[in-house]
Amino acid sequence: MPDYRVILEGAWVVKDVSSLDDAVSIAISEAGKRLNPVAAYVDVEVGMLACPFCEGELNSALVVAHTALVGLLLEMKVFRAESPEHATRIARSVIGKALRDVPLEVKEVCTL
Repeated sequence: MPDYRVILEGAWVVKDVSSLDDAVSIAISEAGKRLNPVAAYVDVEVGMLACPFCEGELNSALVVAHTALVGLLLEMKVFRAESPEHATRIARSVIGKALRDVPLEVKEVCTL
């Protein structure tokens, strides 16, 4: 049974922020706190988007009216899963239990 690396994308809402950097820091901190007791082995990063004009990378965060939407990447290693779909179900279950009310989408699944 192979091991897999599963990356999920989550949408995190942060209220009462004044800057994009503050929103990103708060989102990563809050996600880390909620993951820590249950799933401390999940890596949390800010998602990146490709700029349609310059093809550079941009943070996947937006601040409007002191409210931010931050795209987070949640990476987890799943050991001894039967298939990529099984690894995805395991990761969604573990991360989803810790981050209730956070929509999650599978970005990538690869064999280690």
